Amino acid sequence: MSESGAEGDGLGRLRELLDQMGGLVATLLEPAASHGALPASSRVAQLAAAGPRAAGMREEYELLVEAIYEGYLLHYRRGRLLRVPEGELGLGLLAGDQLYAVGLARLVAIGDALAVSELADTITLSALAQAAGEQALAEAVWEAGARAVGWGSSEAHRRAKQLVCEGRPGALDAMRTSAALGCG
Repeated sequence: MSESGAEGDGLGRLRELLDQMGGLVATLLEPAASHGALPASSRVAQLAAAGPRAAGMREEYELLVEAIYEGYLLHYRRGRLLRVPEGELGLGLLAGDQLYAVGLARLVAIGDALAVSELADTITLSALAQAAGEQALAEAVWEAGARAVGWGSSEAHRRAKQLVCEGRPGALDAMRTSAALGCG
């Protein structure tokens, strides 16, 4: 595992942060000994942190996107760091909401209103895709949203978001194209 505080170890830093915060989320952290090495940081967090908008704060962007993405995972699948007891859907939703708030609050603290808006859109659009049973679209929304956080939005990205909002054909291809634009 990477040294704590190193780029690419956003998930490890998130685990440390949640443990230090205590409260509900800390009670759901899977014990370190039970999972061995942490999974690799998510592609979306690394993508957002790699962009020029995150320059000078790459570790912070990776951490806050990891928090928001972990919140998303708790809402729709299984988290990587937190384990919600079987049958406790409400607890998972609350923990997911808290992780959304942790990440978005960190963005507000650094003054990146554009990234706050982009990640709020990403949360909303991925929820629409999940509700429609379109897992591939939800993942494409996350990758395109992360790209927009790191590199800035584009007309193609705004159009892709509109297609998702309207439930129109071509939304998946448009999001995949948006995710690929301008990424190093």
